[in-house]
Amino acid sequence: MENQKIIELQNIFSSRLDTLSHLLDLAESHFADDVESLLQRRIAPDMFPFSTQIAFVCNQPRNFALWCLGQPTNNLNPNVASLVEARGHISATKELLASINVADSKLSELNRLDLGQGLYAELSGLSYVDDFLIPNFYFHITTAYNILRMAGVPIGKRDFMMHLVPFLKHQGNV
Repeated sequence: MENQKIIELQNIFSSRLDTLSHLLDLAESHFADDVESLLQRRIAPDMFPFSTQIAFVCNQPRNFALWCLGQPTNNLNPNVASLVEARGHISATKELLASINVADSKLSELNRLDLGQGLYAELSGLSYVDDFLIPNFYFHITTAYNILRMAGVPIGKRDFMMHLVPFLKHQGNV
């Protein structure tokens, strides 16, 4: 069974969920006694708050895993009430991702994506991943990052790109 692409997608989603966990740790450290107020912060009045961004980040790999497992999509409740609940969503999503064991041929299957209000799109599995899941995943994790930056959490690009840390080398080392 050839499943290199599926494994690559599992690794991308899982490592970026680790980044989200890292960002939550830094936010909790920065806000200490008032960390729960962070959950309702948002970039603009018409945008979803930080807590919802966490649920939406998790929904993308979660629904990828459910699709791979032949189960219907199932979005998390967008009203995340605490950092404990947020961490639970991240952990459960990573566990669900790890349970995937399908061949890359899954990515050529047709997937119906219900978009609400009677709208839907039929996409190949690869288009579903590349054109819907991954862009939404990065949109919401970037929005969560930006909310933290706007709230004064001392984070930077290195915190967002943690998945590259194992590959860092010093120029003098060969």
